[in-house]
Amino acid sequence: MIYIDNLGKAYNAVTVLDVEQLEIPQGQSFGLVGNNGAGKTTLFRLILDLIKADRGQVLSNNIAVNENSQWKNYTGSFLDEGFLIDFLKPEEYFKFIADINGVTKEELQEFYNDFADFFGNEILNQNKYIRDFSKGNQKKIGIFGAIISQPEVLILDEPFANLDPSSQIRLKSLLKDLHQKKNLSMLISSHDLNHIAEVSQRIVVLDKGRVVKDLLTSENTLKELEGYFTPESVVEAES
Repeated sequence: MIYIDNLGKAYNAVTVLDVEQLEIPQGQSFGLVGNNGAGKTTLFRLILDLIKADRGQVLSNNIAVNENSQWKNYTGSFLDEGFLIDFLKPEEYFKFIADINGVTKEELQEFYNDFADFFGNEILNQNKYIRDFSKGNQKKIGIFGAIISQPEVLILDEPFANLDPSSQIRLKSLLKDLHQKKNLSMLISSHDLNHIAEVSQRIVVLDKGRVVKDLLTSENTLKELEGYFTPESVVEAES
């Protein structure tokens, strides 16, 4: 589904991403972890053609993302608040996304029903602009907006950040359910190793822009990740 070949990006002569080869097949739930500055968001921005690579390419369904925009028709994403139209109310924003993706009023209502617990009573019918919501509720709005189009590929950067514990648990359940029912390819980054291990079939660890681990998730994955990110392991990896 997504193929990365010799992908590199640098800022001010400092390499922030250097991935020789990475393939994410259709239907895989893919987790991306790493410390701050590891290159996670840079990789997602290159996959979404939001920044220009210094070398290499990203293919989505054999489409070079920087040469053809067809991949946008089946890709949903939310990286940060910049993806929102913050002068709209949530209902206006959701209807806008639904309209441009051919989602009917009835289908949108079904989505509202599915996400009712995740939203709580804090998103819909609040008569507030998106910019006036908390960071956590803006995150909920952005995630929902990315899913409305019923994408084949879903890319979320730190979706659990700023969410309260109840919302994190509900989001994990929603993501796992979407993946199973829709054969959805999910690319999710997170600093929370527990959450990423629960929702991912495969986890890649980035360190200084390079892939240092590529794991199929098992009962030992969390322990292995925790071992890698202990201070002693980090020192050994850098030496």
